[in-house]
Amino acid sequence: TVENVYPHIDELNIEPTRLAIQRAFEEHIIHAPGMGQIRELVDGPIQPVPGAVLNAAVTLYGKLGDLLVFDVGGATTDLHSVTPGSDEVNSILISPEPLAKRTVEGDLGVYRNAANLMGLAGRENLAAALSGSQLDDLVVPIPETKEEIAFAEALTAKAISAALERHAGRIRYIYGPGGRLKVARGKDLTRVKYVIGTGGALTRLPHGKELLAANLSSRDPAFLGPPAEAKVLIDRHYIMAAAGVLASSHPQAAIALMLKSMDLEGIIDVSETDN
Repeated sequence: TVENVYPHIDELNIEPTRLAIQRAFEEHIIHAPGMGQIRELVDGPIQPVPGAVLNAAVTLYGKLGDLLVFDVGGATTDLHSVTPGSDEVNSILISPEPLAKRTVEGDLGVYRNAANLMGLAGRENLAAALSGSQLDDLVVPIPETKEEIAFAEALTAKAISAALERHAGRIRYIYGPGGRLKVARGKDLTRVKYVIGTGGALTRLPHGKELLAANLSSRDPAFLGPPAEAKVLIDRHYIMAAAGVLASSHPQAAIALMLKSMDLEGIIDVSETDN
């Protein structure tokens, strides 16, 4: 048993449940093929990648402040936001949001779910942009040719925008006894200072940073997405998941590795932990 995740009205208590899920994961993952050998090689916890990246994001929040992480991979696209949101939006939220929030989109992987992303982007639009290439022939786990890379980047762009639309909150108007009320539902990202890209797509495709920067806005005026002035960073060494595991025992070392990977080494003082 764990503590109540909603112990009082408008109060969330989700960390005990997250820890319990992590323990259950460790107990059962060793039964997967090959995991028994891995368990023999390591003496620390085995964490799922989304959990490790969230831990990395929370650790980095203590250094950089409000941030949003995009982890775009072949199987899923995961978003991790660590921000309390703005006072203005918090005052009209209809339900509480956690400081650290993760969404895992199992239908937005750029390889396993390429067909779904093609549908979202429009197959005709993609074919026209790629000079009539046979799209299905371009679905490969590791793009190498010019056409394969361009196709993977187009799918990555759609994965970014679709995942953000699902993760971010919205302003809504509802009607009650007193008339029309302005309310907010979902995660407020308007205070985000840094947007970080990790995962195979954003760290290995040649235009990962540009793809991320170009797909952070929305035509929806009610969208509570990151501000235009948020700084875009790329986890060049593709190290956030590993750093998230390391952060459990050596947080300063994990921060140093992540700052170096994001070209912030020497710009941000590792010894300071306030934001």
